Amino acid sequence: MTVQIITIDGPSGSGKGTLAAKIAAHYQFHLLDSGALYRLLGLSLQQKSLLDALDTKLEECIQIATNLDIQFISTDTGVDVLLDSQNVSKTIRTEQVGEYASKVAAIPELRTALVARQHAFAQAPGLVADGRDMATSIFPNAQAKIYLTASAESRANRRVKQLQGMGLDVKISDILANIEARDKRDMERTVAPLKPAPDAYIIDSSKLNIDEVFQLMTTYIDQQLAK
Repeated sequence: MTVQIITIDGPSGSGKGTLAAKIAAHYQFHLLDSGALYRLLGLSLQQKSLLDALDTKLEECIQIATNLDIQFISTDTGVDVLLDSQNVSKTIRTEQVGEYASKVAAIPELRTALVARQHAFAQAPGLVADGRDMATSIFPNAQAKIYLTASAESRANRRVKQLQGMGLDVKISDILANIEARDKRDMERTVAPLKPAPDAYIIDSSKLNIDEVFQLMTTYIDQQLAK
């Protein structure tokens, strides 16, 4: 049985996570939040005081990446993410851990260590894979490829609302600076840089709400999966 794969790539704060979950539920497909894997690895390395020693202790970091003790548990309100049996669902969504993830993602050997884990999510009947390089690197033969983007300003505004909803005190200027720095790092990294696949359907969500983007996505996906 062929596993149908939908990829949703794009920069931080473009709404990929929310829409990927909606798309997965709509088609009753499995869901891969690849960004969570990098955030979990970044958090684990930080906890072990290895994040600032990526060059000198790379082999140890690779071993940790290969053997990460992680679980994704579906709940009525979403997905609980566990690292070493600890619920880190909120922790991994902070801006600080996002910075950890971006540092980890820039190391080719650590990216390679996480590739097999990502491929393992491709199970019948299908998979929605959310990330930065799902269509260009991890699942280049996906049936439907979407690149979701938005202006840095609109992404910063959404991120502030999201973090404030989690009870965090944040400043728009700090969030915007983080997003712009992360975009630059993700786009300029030597391995699997952030960019649309040549055959991706590009959606700019700057002036669209979630329902409008969802409608555009499902119309495109239905056409692609019917081929």
